[in-house]
Amino acid sequence: MAYQDTHLTRPQSQAVSTNKVLRNTYGLLAMTLLFSAVTAGGAMAMGIERMNIFVFFIGAYGLMFLVHKTANSAMGLLSTFAFTGFMGFTLGPILSAYLTLPNGAQLIMTALGMTGATFLGLSAVALVTRKDFSFLGNFLMAGAIVLILAMVAGLIFQIPALSLMVSAGFVLFSSAAILYQTSEIVHRAGETNYILATITLYVSIYNLFISLLSILGIMSND
Repeated sequence: MAYQDTHLTRPQSQAVSTNKVLRNTYGLLAMTLLFSAVTAGGAMAMGIERMNIFVFFIGAYGLMFLVHKTANSAMGLLSTFAFTGFMGFTLGPILSAYLTLPNGAQLIMTALGMTGATFLGLSAVALVTRKDFSFLGNFLMAGAIVLILAMVAGLIFQIPALSLMVSAGFVLFSSAAILYQTSEIVHRAGETNYILATITLYVSIYNLFISLLSILGIMSND
């Protein structure tokens, strides 16, 4: 009887592991986006006013730190839903403000459609071409610093043109982050923890949606 080797080769094992991380990441991402939509709807129903910017940063970065600390434990999933639920809750007042505009519902749906199309398109590029986008890592680090400084300047000077530039910058930054994170999973060069991968993609989608909504509002003089 001939011996049959049932062990996977290293490339095969790597492919199986990569596919598992991708499935878990996109599955968890879908659930967190749905949960965020529920908490955003809850905030809108309760008439919650827009959160103070400092409270927002403390809550968002505090919960994100918690996610990173618990990503390799059973608490990781709870921390993930706590973070994404909080982000959805803070989105509710913003959506309520846009809905008071004459074309607010149209702006929201347009931004939502553009966000979905952009995410699917960029993910397809990374998954189908299998190109390594790790070179975007340095760009993301530098871009984050520039955007933070630009945000601070925007809060101080309240210049509409600067707000438009910051929003456009976040669109580019978020798009690059989606390519980079998906590439990291595919090539196993970096992220193998699906919770951390989910959070990165979630934040990119959140920033992309908010930025597109802001740009559409500015362009429509609202």
